[in-house]
Amino acid sequence: MFDVFGSVKGLLKLDQVCIDNNIFRLHYKATVIILIAFSLLVTSRQYIGDPIDCIVDEIPLNVMDTYCWIYSTFTIPNRLTGIAGKDIVQPGVASHVDGHDEVKYHKYYQWVCFVLFFQAMLFYVPRYLWKTWEGGRIKMLVLDLNMPIMNEDAKERKKILVDYFVDNIKGHNFYAMRFFFCEVLNFINVLGQIYFMDFFLDGEFSTYGSDVVRFTEMEPEERGDPMARVFPKVTKCTFHKYGPSGSVQKFDGLCVLPLNIVNEKIYVFLWFWFILLTILTGISLLYRFAVVMMPRLRLLMLRARSRLSTHDEVEMIASRCQMGDWFILYQLGKNIDPLIYKEIICDLAEKVQGKEIV
Repeated sequence: MFDVFGSVKGLLKLDQVCIDNNIFRLHYKATVIILIAFSLLVTSRQYIGDPIDCIVDEIPLNVMDTYCWIYSTFTIPNRLTGIAGKDIVQPGVASHVDGHDEVKYHKYYQWVCFVLFFQAMLFYVPRYLWKTWEGGRIKMLVLDLNMPIMNEDAKERKKILVDYFVDNIKGHNFYAMRFFFCEVLNFINVLGQIYFMDFFLDGEFSTYGSDVVRFTEMEPEERGDPMARVFPKVTKCTFHKYGPSGSVQKFDGLCVLPLNIVNEKIYVFLWFWFILLTILTGISLLYRFAVVMMPRLRLLMLRARSRLSTHDEVEMIASRCQMGDWFILYQLGKNIDPLIYKEIICDLAEKVQGKEIV
């Protein structure tokens, strides 16, 4: 198991300098790790075995396996309920009449590992954009001031930071707006991926998790397993070939799909994770909208971040700062030692008080 997930352990390392927030990290770190780990899991034969095993008379098993894996298998939706071994062979597996019974083909389980990896890349796109646009600005401004002990070099770096901020005050709005755009992009991405997975699973994903929860609460004789409907473990496959006389012969086979034992659990987890991520991201956008529209809220947040500083000093800075300046100061507060940050706020208050800001 360590070999399977060892390749994603590099994503777990923490950044020395924080340039985003916890909700942002849920997208590009937690979700990317989850999706890549699942992608690796469904390709690991040591836990699942062959992804498909089919049985049929007169056809070599390796030929039948390859054919059914390539051209997909099918189930009969109106045969999902019943007693296995009595009414039906397995849920969705029973005799059917061509043109009369509905047949549902399952073509997506072959592509699950690729789709999960593709989704992981999409979740990393906003992070890549923000990291590119940010250009290491916060890291350069921090200048190793995240240590509580100050020597002469640290004092000089603190002075450089204060001078930079005063000289560039009211010049950080575009920087902040690009971060806010990436936050909106995160929300659009997670919503788009829910619709994408719904399309990928033939319209089954949007209600998949709620159907599974409802299934566990139903009486055994009445319930049809939604996991067996979306990811059947046993399916049918039809193979055609020429007979000795040149006529077309039809061979019905049963196929076992061990891979779907893992797939069904993966998508149950992803349903709940994506719903939770959508809600949290939506709340964070409402919070961001409030921050942009309410200067008073920005002042209170800056007070909380610089709790060692006096209220007068914080109010002096907040009254002279625009949205982008506040955002830079708030980000610096996450990365700089609180004692040093207190001195920076104090120096900034003195500087901006004596400087005419236009």
